[in-house]
Amino acid sequence: MPPMEAVPALEPRTDTPPLTAARVRRRLTVESAAKLARLTPDEVTWLEEGRLYRFPSSDSALLALLLYSTALGIGRREARSLAGLPLVAAPSRDRVRQIAGIMIGAVVLIAALGALVLPGMVHGKAPARSLEAGLPPTWRVSVDVLNGSGDMNYTRSTADRIGALAYRIERVTRADRFDYAKTAVYFHPGGERLANRLARQLDVESQPLPGAGNPRRLVVVVGPARL
Repeated sequence: MPPMEAVPALEPRTDTPPLTAARVRRRLTVESAAKLARLTPDEVTWLEEGRLYRFPSSDSALLALLLYSTALGIGRREARSLAGLPLVAAPSRDRVRQIAGIMIGAVVLIAALGALVLPGMVHGKAPARSLEAGLPPTWRVSVDVLNGSGDMNYTRSTADRIGALAYRIERVTRADRFDYAKTAVYFHPGGERLANRLARQLDVESQPLPGAGNPRRLVVVVGPARL
């Protein structure tokens, strides 16, 4: 594989993100908003810029978003306005009861299906767990996600998937070229088992990198989106 070069990140978007607009409307700085939500300024910036892959996991990103929107006092009407959705009247009490009944029925159905399906699923995953025995947890593994096809949106989507698995995303940027035929996980000597685990999770292949490097630092070069 040809050596990969460091490439500057894409130019930032010029339009104002919705969460930034909500904060500015309240005349808050990033630091004051972060203090109000009990988040770090970096976490507020990640939320406003949509870089959810920077959080340790998707759960922590959702929790941070909930804390931030609550701290800003964003209500239902403002949330729909920020999302560009039409404002609608609040549902009646009868409609709320009807929806609640449907949701309760769905929960009961899912629980019943889970009791039948989960044992078989757990049994089927045993071999994968045995392959991962002795490996460090995903949050101790760093991952660079590189755009190898020219599709930055798909690259960011792949980074979000990796971040949701609790990997530490170090950077998301361009690869040395845009003609990679498919997505692959690349690893330094000593990192083959870590790369194989991530490759299984993404359903892609793993390949070695030339030269020495950190075995706990993986590189995912994202190829064209699969149909």
